Amino acid sequence: MADIGVPDGATVSIVVRPIPSLRAHAGFSHNLISLGERAGLTWAPLPWWASPTLSLEYGHYADGNANPLARAATGDAMFSSAVLDRVGYDYASAHLGIELGRQWFTFYVHAGVSRITTTIHNLSAETMSESAGTTSITFSKDPSVQLTTVSARLGFIVYLAK
Repeated sequence: MADIGVPDGATVSIVVRPIPSLRAHAGFSHNLISLGERAGLTWAPLPWWASPTLSLEYGHYADGNANPLARAATGDAMFSSAVLDRVGYDYASAHLGIELGRQWFTFYVHAGVSRITTTIHNLSAETMSESAGTTSITFSKDPSVQLTTVSARLGFIVYLAK
């Protein structure tokens, strides 16, 4: 299986169908910052060529340096942020979707919600600037952030065996 999505990034997975309507997958991902992994289940209740789907996934991205991605996105070769030195996150997604194909090839579109959990590292270093004057902000610990947002994925599966 191969797909691309948000917050999933690009993922390549191995798929197992224990029964025709249930699919389990696990694989490796990349989000232009670091490597990650994702595992999940998809239920396609109809045995037809087209079927609605319900998918549940969990993924994790290890901390990586997002500064090169920020430099590429902004076009500023000198951009650097201490907060972007270590960016990683966990996510859990629930998607409804449609898939086309069943026997040897399946194309799918999924959309739904994701819960993203991350820790913002080096925030104290980023908030301290020379122009801050006498105001000072410090954090005794890196803050954790949770975000629930829309998510989507587009992909395909090639079955090597029935």
